[in-house]
Amino acid sequence: MAHTSEAENNPWKWFLVLGIGLLLLGMVALWASVAVTVASMVLFGVLFVVSGMIQTVQAFQTRQSRGFFLHLLAGILDLVVGLLLVTHPTAGALGLTLLLAAFFLVGGLFRSIAALSLRFPNWGWALVGGIVSVLLGILLGMEWPESGLWFIGLCIGIDMIFHGWGWVMLALAYREGHRTGSSVPQREPRAVFP
Repeated sequence: MAHTSEAENNPWKWFLVLGIGLLLLGMVALWASVAVTVASMVLFGVLFVVSGMIQTVQAFQTRQSRGFFLHLLAGILDLVVGLLLVTHPTAGALGLTLLLAAFFLVGGLFRSIAALSLRFPNWGWALVGGIVSVLLGILLGMEWPESGLWFIGLCIGIDMIFHGWGWVMLALAYREGHRTGSSVPQREPRAVFP
């Protein structure tokens, strides 16, 4: 019983374990980015198949309503896209990477133009972010189709590493607060955007 209350009063150890686990998984994802890309496409495909099956069943359960054909069409579309992703994950990754390249390019251009024309407080950071997005879009497009094999896995790995690092930092803050007998220091919320 004392062990349970110690774990409840001392959550930082679990946060630390979670953070280290995510850091390790992120490093593995960076090392095996092609395999992670393919696995993520298969997972997306399975999710689309399940969504399509649910929507198709729901469409037939409510076939008397006016939205029957729209529900049925959406369900069939999800099923087809899901099956294509499951059976051709590499092609799905190539298409998604090309779409992301266009997204980064266009989004970065809009952010850069907005920063230059509006000149809001700290607009230089928005301009730098926009330029980085434009460069990323250009690089992805120039390296396509090879970039489609590793980019999604790379993004997943980087996200896991930063997520894990956040949990490790939270664990250390809780440990310090537990050691000193105080709660984790709370900061006043600040406005992030102008």
